[in-house]
Amino acid sequence: MKKALFIKIFLITVVAIFAIGYGIADTSEKNNTVSNGLFTILMPDKTEGIYTAEVDKNNIYIYDTVSLNGGFGGFAFGLEAHESPAEYDGLPYVRKLGELISKNGKLYDIVLTRPTDVQFDYENKNDKTYSILYKLGESIEKNISGTKNNKFIIGQGMKGEELYKDVLKKYKTALTGNLNTEKLRSKNISIKFGSNFQNKGDVLNNFGYKYFDINDDGIDELFIGEIVKGSNNNPVYDIYTMVNRKPTHVISANLNENYFACDKSFVCKEYFMRGGESGKIVYFLPANTIELSPQVGFKISEFDNHKKPWFVSYDSEFKKWENVDEKFYKERKAIFDNYEKMEFIPFSKVK
Repeated sequence: MKKALFIKIFLITVVAIFAIGYGIADTSEKNNTVSNGLFTILMPDKTEGIYTAEVDKNNIYIYDTVSLNGGFGGFAFGLEAHESPAEYDGLPYVRKLGELISKNGKLYDIVLTRPTDVQFDYENKNDKTYSILYKLGESIEKNISGTKNNKFIIGQGMKGEELYKDVLKKYKTALTGNLNTEKLRSKNISIKFGSNFQNKGDVLNNFGYKYFDINDDGIDELFIGEIVKGSNNNPVYDIYTMVNRKPTHVISANLNENYFACDKSFVCKEYFMRGGESGKIVYFLPANTIELSPQVGFKISEFDNHKKPWFVSYDSEFKKWENVDEKFYKERKAIFDNYEKMEFIPFSKVK
């Protein structure tokens, strides 16, 4: 970290003077805060004397002092300010907490970062103070405020209600316009919404939407699909996500497939083909991108093997398939059979 500074709580008076002199950090023994040039963390009384803070211009990282001094790392959580989502996409264990507007109008994403490995003396289960700090990170957004005239807004730029208003209006218009297949495709709308798949009755109550954070980055995705009466697994026809703070279309279902959110973390595609083949492809959607990352594929194909039709693939393009027995197939596939209940809000509710 550029001009990184470690602030020892038990030397808080000396360090505060040093930090202020360099303009890097501002701490107060009175209110137990840690600050940089953009934002401040209010540390609870129970953390006094147990943490070490590393501070630079845009970031604050909190360590457990006992673990840090013992050579175990001690990193509990960090808060980072980024001007663009591209600066932190692809990083593991990162979640957006809100947005900060600086006094000069510059917009930052404030994100929580977490350790990727064990940071305390796990062999001796010496995690008492570390656990306090790690758990603090679970709700740290409540303890953040902007410094001086900077303003931090919890949850801003994260909730579907705020992000996808124009997308929902587009769908409401399309559903009542009986658009043909080509027009649907041109608008990035699944052809399954075509007139042959619309109930001739109340169209706006037969299709709907749901906000759901599929990749745990703190930002909602938008799932759009059909409301099937009597079913908990409503099929998804279209998926949208946020890329560089803009709502962006990810994928549309074709006539022979449906999408689902499975195991709270993955996008699953179920498909059906002529010749007796059916299957499921599991993807992960990384943050700030529309590129679905292939994880594993399952298919039943009597055409490929009539007596033993079960196949599994870990190939990134699903061109190579391993022929397996039924027990193995079912055990592996069951991991991804826990679908998120898509209780869609009907488009009739869109204003």
